Amino acid sequence: MKKIVLAIGLFAFLANGMQAEDHVMAATKKAEVREVPATLNLSLAEAQDYAVETNRSLRNASLAVQKAYAQRWQTIASMLPSLDGGVSKNLMLEEDSVTGKLVEKKISLNPLEAPKSMSPWTFSLTAAVGINGQAIVGALLNNVAIDMQKLNLQQSEDNLRANIKTSYTSVLVLQNVVTLLESSLANIEQMAEMTQRSVDVGAAEQTTADLIKVRVNTLKNNINANLRSTQLALNALKVLLDVPAETELVLTSTLEDFLSAEAVLTLLGNDFILENNLNYQLLEKNVELAKKNVHMAGWAYGPTVSAAVQASHYVDSKDGGFSMMRSPYTVAFSVSMPLWSSGKRAAGVVEKKIALEEARNTFAETANNLGIQNEQLRYNLQNGYETYMNEKDNMEVTQRVFESTTNKFNQGAASNLDLVNASNDLITAQSSYVQAVLTLVNAQVELEKFLNL
Repeated sequence: MKKIVLAIGLFAFLANGMQAEDHVMAATKKAEVREVPATLNLSLAEAQDYAVETNRSLRNASLAVQKAYAQRWQTIASMLPSLDGGVSKNLMLEEDSVTGKLVEKKISLNPLEAPKSMSPWTFSLTAAVGINGQAIVGALLNNVAIDMQKLNLQQSEDNLRANIKTSYTSVLVLQNVVTLLESSLANIEQMAEMTQRSVDVGAAEQTTADLIKVRVNTLKNNINANLRSTQLALNALKVLLDVPAETELVLTSTLEDFLSAEAVLTLLGNDFILENNLNYQLLEKNVELAKKNVHMAGWAYGPTVSAAVQASHYVDSKDGGFSMMRSPYTVAFSVSMPLWSSGKRAAGVVEKKIALEEARNTFAETANNLGIQNEQLRYNLQNGYETYMNEKDNMEVTQRVFESTTNKFNQGAASNLDLVNASNDLITAQSSYVQAVLTLVNAQVELEKFLNL
């Protein structure tokens, strides 16, 4: 009995240690007071690392891993010895002949002794253990579940880093476009002022001045729209970084840092290793999980072995004191075997085998498709970079054309229609440039996630 109690105490100590560690971790996290400075200067890499440390959705994914560990321990603990204690007293009552009240019934077998209680206190201690095949397989299933939660955590982190890169790039692109539009606006406002002076002295028609004024208003509207879009992109980035709305973000990276030919070629130079793909790893674990589910269903036919030891003590009051009577130990050992369930267990095994076959088919199909997806993502990146370079060149050309047309218009060598067309071409080129940058960044992000970089 002492050995059993000692073993139970050891397991309880280990369990309490694990729980204490979890409580300490939880308390530490609650105690953390993260102070966010009024201004955050972040490069792209710094923003990604900052988000990994602070993003609450990613914290939930991390907590899911801890939860899976706790579930595994519950499964293991169910197969370890348990210790239960109890105290009981069954009162036998009778009506007092004098007062008429209910009192505890007492009896005396010896007239020379005081009557003693007919209802002694009972103290019991029971140690028990039970184990079967399903419980063992269940612990193995928990191991697979932990691995899958870790993969989900890694996938969540990759997605977060990808979203940070997309939002970060969107802000930079929109800020760049606003700068270009403001430069164009300054030029055309100067031209509008000069044209209005020409109208005032009768050297030009009012229609020409009005058309240029329309261009000024159009550019102002585009600038305001892009400023609002920039603020929305900054807000989205703040949400991912989990910082207050009043925090000022200063982005220290530039578009050239990750849109250069060198960055694209480096990414394309990474080999595709099938086993490193997170989707492949998750599906592989899913097949392993399905196999163990088949084993668990099969162990429904297996026996359950259990054992228990009980010790009881009875305490009686006597002459104002206590005397103890110990009963013999009770030892129980049993083996139970399922015999008939009307085909329920057999159907359960068939169901799990079908699920295993489905998991294998999905795994094989995905493994074949990943190679094709690799080629497609690389093509998207190459095409995106070529489009980006073309649109960047187009924007620079239309900018020069607009400036040249402006100068010609000031000298009377270009019409107001030429000026309007050049302005429209510039706005269209800038819009195409923004779209090309975002497409390129998305292509980079998708390939990086696919290659697990």
